[in-house]
Amino acid sequence: MATTPWWFDPGDAAPVRDFIALHDLTLAAVLITHHHADHVGGLAGLSPACPVYGPAREDIAGITHPVQAPDLVSIPEFELTLQVLDVPGHTRGHIAYYTPGVLFCGDTLFSAGCGRLFEGTPTQLFDSLNTLAALPDDTQVYCTHEYTLANLAFAQAAEPENPARDRWLDECVARRNAGEPTLPSSIAREKAVNPFLRPDSPSVRNALTHHTGHAPANALEAFTALRAWKNTF
Repeated sequence: MATTPWWFDPGDAAPVRDFIALHDLTLAAVLITHHHADHVGGLAGLSPACPVYGPAREDIAGITHPVQAPDLVSIPEFELTLQVLDVPGHTRGHIAYYTPGVLFCGDTLFSAGCGRLFEGTPTQLFDSLNTLAALPDDTQVYCTHEYTLANLAFAQAAEPENPARDRWLDECVARRNAGEPTLPSSIAREKAVNPFLRPDSPSVRNALTHHTGHAPANALEAFTALRAWKNTF
């Protein structure tokens, strides 16, 4: 039997079981980023006979290896080591997994967007996004949802003047029309197109001033206003 190295955030057991059976695979590890049902709903149905890693600061049934920064997750079958990053904000204990060149960030960072604040504070999510933005530019960003086109619609309102964002929008529309995903993105691309990573952009500041009626005093205030605006967009 072949082995697949990992499975991230199984929200539903059936597609995972079907994929494993179709390709004659066995799981070497399951990795969880946070406790929301669309990320852990499949754990009970999978009952994986392998390590299940997940956030130490969240109570998730089925986790066998609670982890937090600066823990390392080792998958010896593939000589793979993943660094755990604490990225609270979307939830209090949200984590991400990083290995050089690849980031699995759950619902903290999306292409052209970021997660809602369900449990954390704006400061926590702002700091978490800055942590991810500090990774090498060539890092491939694997988030958990295909929200890119909706996020880009907001990004057009939040930063009207951004040619790089417009080029990314055109590419994403073409990909979706062809039935292809827009992901993975990259850290370099997100720093160029994602308004939540660009709170100091003059175009973002001007849009926020027009939207809220006053100019944000600093990057955190701009980020907080962006996140509140996106909630009602």
